[in-house]
Amino acid sequence: MNEYNKPLPAEDPDSAVYWEGCRQKKLMLQHCSSCSKPRYPANNFCPHCRDKNFTWKESLGKGRLYSWIVVRHPVPKEIYAEDVPYIVALIDLEEGVRIASNIVGCEPESITPDMTLQVIFKPVTEQVTLPLFEPTH
Repeated sequence: MNEYNKPLPAEDPDSAVYWEGCRQKKLMLQHCSSCSKPRYPANNFCPHCRDKNFTWKESLGKGRLYSWIVVRHPVPKEIYAEDVPYIVALIDLEEGVRIASNIVGCEPESITPDMTLQVIFKPVTEQVTLPLFEPTH
């Protein structure tokens, strides 16, 4: 495992700029050089126009809750028992992409559809900083 003692995302050539941005507390998104549409997750071609050229731009990190679940039964128990309950969410960012993450900083019972959220960053190892979301209140 690792010092965080939980599975970690794997950085690859497509996502290296994204993860470096997270380490710098910036949520980076690819934008197609041809049609200008943002995309997430990082990919080597645009899903809209198939162009392979892109740039990276910093997201505002603001969005609205699309969907969520509250995890109350940890699997595997030996890794996630101390974390429950926790919220796994799909967030529609203002830029027009949907991202999966966790919501922190509130009780599961206070989650409401379409609530506004803001990204925060949690360093979990020297190499991995996770983007999480919290309510904007």
